[in-house]
Amino acid sequence: MAKSLYETLEIPENASESEIKKAYRKLARQYHPDVNKDPKAEDKFKEINSAYEILSDKEKKQQYDRHGDSMFGGQNFHDFSRSHSGAGNADLDEILRSMFSGGGGGFGGFGGGGFSQQQPNLDIETSVTIPFSVSILGGSHSVAVNGERFDIKIPAGVKNGEKMRVKGKGHAQGGRAGDLFLKINVAHNPEYIREDDDLIKSFDVPLVAALFGDKVAIKTLEKEIKLKIPQNTKNGQSFRVKEMGAMNRKTKVRGDLYLKANIILPKIEDLDEKLVDIMKEKLPKA
Repeated sequence: MAKSLYETLEIPENASESEIKKAYRKLARQYHPDVNKDPKAEDKFKEINSAYEILSDKEKKQQYDRHGDSMFGGQNFHDFSRSHSGAGNADLDEILRSMFSGGGGGFGGFGGGGFSQQQPNLDIETSVTIPFSVSILGGSHSVAVNGERFDIKIPAGVKNGEKMRVKGKGHAQGGRAGDLFLKINVAHNPEYIREDDDLIKSFDVPLVAALFGDKVAIKTLEKEIKLKIPQNTKNGQSFRVKEMGAMNRKTKVRGDLYLKANIILPKIEDLDEKLVDIMKEKLPKA
């Protein structure tokens, strides 16, 4: 007895429930009209959805396994759907509804549940705000969606406005679960500016270190580093620390961290009076 619904999903007739679901997801992704621009992809997508609706429902599957393609008037499901889809004002969904609810002289026994030409969209789209440090270094971030709280893995280097897909965390219906699509918003960090994959951070330098040179401790997103400051460092002078920027998710190469010197001038009232007199006398006037 021909059973072309299994052929439509490219699975054997003894396929398990999980195998049916896995095959459906694979084919639905492959032939979804938003992804596959082949003119025939939309019809194929509708066939796949209708076949899955039957085979994922235990009662409908039992009826189909018992009677096979005889319910399609001797045609296989592919030919049946192609011959009825878009024919005049006929709607394939209504035709199938009538057939499987026992109306119109067709085959009955499916309980009047009918078929959906297209499955309902079970995906969820929302946004989430993550800390700046997580966007650079990656890590786990907790989100609450659809009444459920769970952790998602944020890849290192993700940019503001990017979208992430979390499989199986959308709405659930009829044994299917949609996906969660998250728009990533990166929280502002007053200490850092991101330019492509590079980071820019200002750091304070005491006047004595700027004049005579020294090592300055600087806290970065990852760790504290000791930066060697040369003599005569100018205000605004930049120092490059290699590969301490953001990860480029395509090349897997990290950008650099640029540290911009902010020289701190002491208050005159805090200095020794003799030193102030010497400075007034000895410092260049121009």
